[in-house]
Amino acid sequence: MARPQPSARPANPRFSSGPCAKIPHFSLDMLSDAALGRSHRAKVGKDKLKAAIEGTREILNIPADYKIGIVPASDTGAVEMAMWSMLGARKAEMLAWESFGAGWVTDVVKQLKIDAEVKTADYGQIVDLATVNFDNDVVFTWNGTTSGVRVPNGDAIPATREGLTICDATSAAFAQDLPWDKLDVTTFSWQKVMGGEAAHGILVLSPRAVERLENYTPAWPLPKIFRLTKGGKLIEGIFVGETINTPSMLAVEDYLVALEWARKIGGLKALQDRATTNAKVLWDFCDRHDWIANLAEDDATRSNTSVCLKFTDDRIKDGAAFAKAVAKKLETYHVAYDIGAYRDAPAGLRIWCGATVESADIEALTLWLEWAFETEIEAQAETA
Repeated sequence: MARPQPSARPANPRFSSGPCAKIPHFSLDMLSDAALGRSHRAKVGKDKLKAAIEGTREILNIPADYKIGIVPASDTGAVEMAMWSMLGARKAEMLAWESFGAGWVTDVVKQLKIDAEVKTADYGQIVDLATVNFDNDVVFTWNGTTSGVRVPNGDAIPATREGLTICDATSAAFAQDLPWDKLDVTTFSWQKVMGGEAAHGILVLSPRAVERLENYTPAWPLPKIFRLTKGGKLIEGIFVGETINTPSMLAVEDYLVALEWARKIGGLKALQDRATTNAKVLWDFCDRHDWIANLAEDDATRSNTSVCLKFTDDRIKDGAAFAKAVAKKLETYHVAYDIGAYRDAPAGLRIWCGATVESADIEALTLWLEWAFETEIEAQAETA
């Protein structure tokens, strides 16, 4: 017998972990002031880019003496720029507990061939930060987008550290507390929590990071898009809106619109509260059902943005096939798009809960998730 479907679908079924859902009530009319057909080096373009930088500082409470730049190639470009420009001055420690962190390990160890100690943890876990020597340069991901596991706080990072901390914060920025005094290089993309369009990265540098850039020259050549200094001095223009290459002024306008939305709803605290409220809907759902669980093993490290779930029912014969079937069914019924686990992650689901998502849509999704689970369990039993 066919199981009855829930009566209501999410108003917005977009739960992708990047690019993420647009801000609530978004329309293309909001971008009508974009500086289209104008040079990014003209005053109108520079003013827009500078406004994006200063809006980022304002909403995230970034210290006045930190530099903020808009750089090419999204968060990936920002991380690579930092690693290629700053690593090699001292030993490095690479921390990885998900796919992107593992990618940074590959780049440092196999491409740059830097002396590095690699510390890893399985999906759902996190490296013991108490074992990390922060007198080395430390590269890590604050929030594992593909594992749903985050750093709980910056307490393990000493203020007296000798090395630099290079933090990939792409799915943490705007939704989680980032202790700026503990972070020397921070990178993210506005396509995540702010729901902006892709291809642009943000690079935040502490005074210690600037000092490294101005007093250290890597042994390897740097491509143009990675160069942050000229003649031993920081290229200041990058951090006031003079981008290294041509940005999309449409994407910049989209980010400015998202920043203005953040101001209107109450700034950083409101953004964080929205994400946590969304995630709690799923956390509570897991608590009420014994067939699904958060991939994060410790509640203190579970993400409030990229919530990763695993099916735990003993009746499931093939975990990967089952999870794919559930995700496909929800997409077919226009309930949830793009919620399958990342290709390198354990089988399951990954549901974005960032600030641009509405909690009512998460609530509606959970009803359909239960329906899809029961439907697939019954289908599996019929074919057994």
